[in-house]
Amino acid sequence: MANHKIEIRRRNIEKILQAAEQVFAEKGYGGTSMGDIAEQARLPRSNLHYYFNTKDELYRAVLQDLLDVWKQDAQCFERFDDPRVVLTSYIRAKMGHSRSRPLGSKIWAEEILHGAPLLGANLDDTLVPWAQLKQAKIRGWVQDKRILPVEPSALLYMIWAATQHYADFGYQVTLLNDGQPLSDLAFENAVQTVTSVILRGIGLEP
Repeated sequence: MANHKIEIRRRNIEKILQAAEQVFAEKGYGGTSMGDIAEQARLPRSNLHYYFNTKDELYRAVLQDLLDVWKQDAQCFERFDDPRVVLTSYIRAKMGHSRSRPLGSKIWAEEILHGAPLLGANLDDTLVPWAQLKQAKIRGWVQDKRILPVEPSALLYMIWAATQHYADFGYQVTLLNDGQPLSDLAFENAVQTVTSVILRGIGLEP
């Protein structure tokens, strides 16, 4: 019985977060109400308040969920040592989530563009040390002459910009593709192109 209740809770939270991600992306934080999210999730508003007391709490949960996904994408930095393997895996994972969760990426971009008014302190405690660990790994590759000299933070920014472009500027990508979303083949070509450019830029063959 306990496991059943846990599963129901998990499914409801997932449903709410998916609905909130869509509504926040479409209407922005200021234009979104808990009622909008409840309607999108097809749940009574009381159900939302059972899991999330306020819109602010739900908004933070949406962004934290996305950040957790991105952190999982970067686990290859801990699992592998070969820079080619690490960066190939990381770019593919990031590109994949830009395709599967474009709305979340847009919410994140909007938050950061406004100076992270709701996530600022949390980012100082979580994102900063996380990024510093990745930069240290890259710095180690440079010191060991496994890649060409590069500023670690700049390399990370370049990867984030290239991969998240397909989410944040999805309309532009579609527009320049004769008004059609990228096919599976076209998207795979994009993944390989981004990977090749990044790797060759630091002296590695794809």
